[in-house]
Formats: sequence, C-alpha cells, structure tokens
Amino acid sequence: MDTRENKTPEEELQHFKEVSQPEDFEHPEPDAEQPEAKESSHGLHRVLPIVIVVIGVLAVAMLLLSGNAD
Repeated sequence: MDTRENKTPEEELQHFKEVSQPEDFEHPEPDAEQPEAKESSHGLHRVLPIVIVVIGVLAVAMLLLSGNAD
C-alpha cells in the first residue's frame, strides 16, 4: 500500500483512469484479487437447520427442567 502523501502527475493520472472506469455489469465475475468472492456459501444452509434444532431442544429441556424444580 502506498503511504506517500504526494503522488507524481503520472501516478495521479493512472489513479484517475482507474477510478473513472465504469463498473462492468455485463460480466460481474469477481476480481482475481478477491478469491473469497468466488467461494460459495454452501455450508450455511446445512448448518442453520442444525442450529435451529439444537436451540429448540435446549429450550424444551429448559422448560421441562424448570417445571420439575418446584
């Protein structure tokens, strides 16, 4: 990362060229610098139902155990 405060005129021109390019909506593939954008989130739809069931079982167990304490 460039931490210099002042850029040369060539560097400023290059920066303005990069910034002024419009986003490519026809080809929205992720950049090569972002490998995490290529990875799909297939694991979440498998874990979420398991988490919901475990929370439900814990809630029922707490309700049953709190009723037997009296």
